[in-house]
Amino acid sequence: MPAHITAGPDRDSASATPGAIMLGMASLSRCGAAALWMSLFLSMSTSAQTADVKPPILKTVPKELEKHGDRRIDNYFWLRDRSNPEVISYLEAENKYTEAQMGDTKALQEQIYKEIVGRIQEDDTSAPVKHGEYFYFTRTIKGKQYPVYLRRKGANGPEEVLLDGNALAAGQKYFQVGVFSVSPNQKLLAYATDTSGDETFTVHVKDLTTGQLLPDQIKNAYYSVEWAADNKTLFYNVLNESKRPFKVFRHTLGTASDVEVFHEADERFEVAISKTRSQAYLLIDSDSQTTSEVWYLRSDQPAGKFTRLYERIQDVEYQVSDHGGNWYIRTSEGAKTFRLMEAPIAHPEARKEIIPARKDVTLEDVDTYADHLVVTERAQGLLRLLVRRFSDGQEHLVSMPEPDYTLKGGGGFEYDTPILRFNYTSLVTPPSVFDYDMNLRQRTLVKQQAVLGGFKPENYVSERIMGKASDGTLIPISVVSRKGLVKDGSNPCLLYGYGAYGISSDPTFSVERISLLDRGFVYAIAHIRGGGDLGKPWHEAGRMLNKQHTFTDFIAAAQMLIARRYTQPKKLGILGGSAGGLLMGAVVNLRPDLFGAVVAKVPFVDMLSTMMDASLPLTVGEYEEWGNPDDPKYYSYMRTYSPYDNVERQAYPNMLVTAGLNDPRVSYWEPAKWVAKLRTMKKGDNLLLLKTNMGAGHFGASGRYERFKDTAFDYAFLLKALNVGGQTAPK
Repeated sequence: MPAHITAGPDRDSASATPGAIMLGMASLSRCGAAALWMSLFLSMSTSAQTADVKPPILKTVPKELEKHGDRRIDNYFWLRDRSNPEVISYLEAENKYTEAQMGDTKALQEQIYKEIVGRIQEDDTSAPVKHGEYFYFTRTIKGKQYPVYLRRKGANGPEEVLLDGNALAAGQKYFQVGVFSVSPNQKLLAYATDTSGDETFTVHVKDLTTGQLLPDQIKNAYYSVEWAADNKTLFYNVLNESKRPFKVFRHTLGTASDVEVFHEADERFEVAISKTRSQAYLLIDSDSQTTSEVWYLRSDQPAGKFTRLYERIQDVEYQVSDHGGNWYIRTSEGAKTFRLMEAPIAHPEARKEIIPARKDVTLEDVDTYADHLVVTERAQGLLRLLVRRFSDGQEHLVSMPEPDYTLKGGGGFEYDTPILRFNYTSLVTPPSVFDYDMNLRQRTLVKQQAVLGGFKPENYVSERIMGKASDGTLIPISVVSRKGLVKDGSNPCLLYGYGAYGISSDPTFSVERISLLDRGFVYAIAHIRGGGDLGKPWHEAGRMLNKQHTFTDFIAAAQMLIARRYTQPKKLGILGGSAGGLLMGAVVNLRPDLFGAVVAKVPFVDMLSTMMDASLPLTVGEYEEWGNPDDPKYYSYMRTYSPYDNVERQAYPNMLVTAGLNDPRVSYWEPAKWVAKLRTMKKGDNLLLLKTNMGAGHFGASGRYERFKDTAFDYAFLLKALNVGGQTAPK
């Protein structure tokens, strides 16, 4: 169905409500590349700079920063002032320098781009999602950047165009649809657009009967908009000056004055509005990194007041779904790995436990259908779906065909149905949409991403190996390569890592990545602490005063790949974005000799200064992830690993760093300052490039073809930096 994206309270995540269509979000774990001409790379050096092009010289304006008796000098603090024309001039100069240094890869970039496009089904239609009498879906058109949003009445009814993203994006450098929500009677569409990349949206309402826009327009909105049952009332969240979603308003169509219904004063918390699958209740979720609170209101009483379900308790998180007269509550109260409770809606204090906490299983989600309860669990790093029938209590796990995979349940918008829709993928299996009959325990493949160009899954092998961290903890590593790869230490390798906010780096398929694999690359994912890859305790073991585990785990993963002769240091590239970019910065400071190339996407590298500035987006809300530097113990700890503050005079690997001028999550000046400082400190002539998207934000280019070009650029850099040559492997 019509969907909305709810952005998580961190620097990198976006999660969707049930049935959501993820719109316009470029994944930072995207890691593909394509064909390479052998003759081109025979003439390339891994480190030589273009002789007649010099990097920009950035002026220094020393600024003293003092905290707890610790004195730091920041020569590039002045880059924060984007109104200063010298700032824009510097970023543009770096872009020109990067373009010059990558000039000898122009043909390669074009070849990579053509290969990526050659593998996708350019004219394609998404799996239709049933909502009442209608089926909703999107379509991509050859040569067009953005999807078209459509529906049809019944399985074979005529198609109706609801939105054309390409028409809406005309004349814009950036375009994203962040909310797409149809009213309960399906006669009105609320959608939100962002044309700068700063994730500040304007909500529009379209009459689907006449095709005309209503005069109603809501500015400064964020990622959640919900309809009440009356088909004329909208609830939405808005941003404060520091880009924190902090209030929920009620808007009645045709009126000019909206009503504030919720205000979250605690700057650690962010608010979002959603609706239960039954459509009976509107929910306001107020969440910090460790604590949550839910308020509810019957959707057929939009003028009423929201009621708090359970008063917030520090370090207790909970999520709810309704069924009949009961709440089903996934809670961490007394259970780090969460447990499931049941309580009457009329008397929520009368809770009883129906699924207890288990040491090695984390409950990640709960969803209710008319006849079934569906719980998403994570065990041994893998997600699984537990289905329980309400009528007789029978339950079962949905079987999966591969030993290493990822999935997401809760697709679709139907409530009174035995069909569970879920998305499935692995390192070798393209994204697939299944409908699963929860009574018959049978699945039907609805749609699998087409991969052109002769792709055959059997030509690739995925496995999971373990590396041993410095404290003895075993770190899972997902690996994929061409079948028959010889482990002699000569293979190029790309190792991805994130490790923050409890976000899992689950193994997924990438159509772009095929060209790396076909050229002999090994691709690996380090499931390091700080992420949620092994459940909530895994996150706890890599946050706050345990953050160093994230970095040493990643180094251990790299060492394991080398020890098992998948690769060697000069052939090992690493990739991370946002908080994963912090990871990149920390590990190259610690072990620059271990890597041949680094791609750091919008990296959170000036983290100590950012965490000291409560006026910046996300800062206060992230005290529970990194610590509050007002406390000397957290300041001192962050001081030991903040990448910008720990740059040393040493040789660094070849590095490509990206930024977005309009990025509200990691400000452009963080990667810019980092590169400027690295230029003054690094030894040797390895590549150091900064590429800033001057018209986008955290997630890069918004159009699909532009994103493919960005990917082509990134991997041309990797291939050049790692000095990879040779023909593509046989199909």
